[in-house]
Amino acid sequence: MLVAWKYRPRNTIIQRLDPRARLIFLACLFASFAIAQIWDIRLLFPLFVLSIVLYLLARIEWQDIRRAWIFFLVFIVAIVGVNALLSGRGGPMSVLQDTSPVLIQTPTLRIPGVNWTIHITITTLRVFFAVTQMIRMFTMAILALPIPYTIDPSVYGVSFRRMGLPDKASFTMDLAFRFIPTLGRDFAITVDAQRARGYEMESLSGGIISRIRRLAPLIVPVTMQSILTGEEVIDAMDLRAFGVRPRTWLRELHYERRDYMFIGLGVAILVVSIILRGMGYGAFWAPDWIYHLTGK
Repeated sequence: MLVAWKYRPRNTIIQRLDPRARLIFLACLFASFAIAQIWDIRLLFPLFVLSIVLYLLARIEWQDIRRAWIFFLVFIVAIVGVNALLSGRGGPMSVLQDTSPVLIQTPTLRIPGVNWTIHITITTLRVFFAVTQMIRMFTMAILALPIPYTIDPSVYGVSFRRMGLPDKASFTMDLAFRFIPTLGRDFAITVDAQRARGYEMESLSGGIISRIRRLAPLIVPVTMQSILTGEEVIDAMDLRAFGVRPRTWLRELHYERRDYMFIGLGVAILVVSIILRGMGYGAFWAPDWIYHLTGK
């Protein structure tokens, strides 16, 4: 049986919005980052504040979203932030052509056996770029996080269908939203079953090969259960003659005035971002004091 994220009905202004309006708004803001390629923190910060306001209006309990936040914090800070700080890559070429003061510089280290060298140089410009990059990623993460926790799983399919996607694509999106929580449920059940049989999860020691072997009692059942679940869904769809003709949907969605206003806000942000980018704004920017932090 497919399960969903920890959705919970909440009487909030965010949940009263039409799910299509929220998805269109999210698509507009993601398109602003993808098309306009905004790197200027002066333009990113208002969007960052807007994302926080919308997140707080969703009123999601911390215990429901805690694991998702831990994942995003580790990914954004430890991977995106550190990569931007150490290499300056993942952004405009101006960061690679760095002339700002050096804060930390390590001697060149050679790795024995291979012709590799490690030389870390951290400058004031890279620190500012890392902060900008993290704000950019956090903005997108905060906008997307509330979606699975505040949209009723029963309206995923009809939402995409009413947005113009065909039935098959709509149902595919519906199943995609439910796959990860279903996989997580199967993994938790398998872990509990193995522990009940005396399998010690905390004793995964040894080399990489040994750890992979000891994870087999978890990976194999979860994989097999995912395959069986997929077969059950396929059989259920075949029995209902899915795809033979256009299908009807139980739920009906209707736009209200607040939905049009929300969509208009998203479209306005997208249009303004593209216009500003066309006028030369939105590229990576750093204040002048960044180049004088060490007295240069």
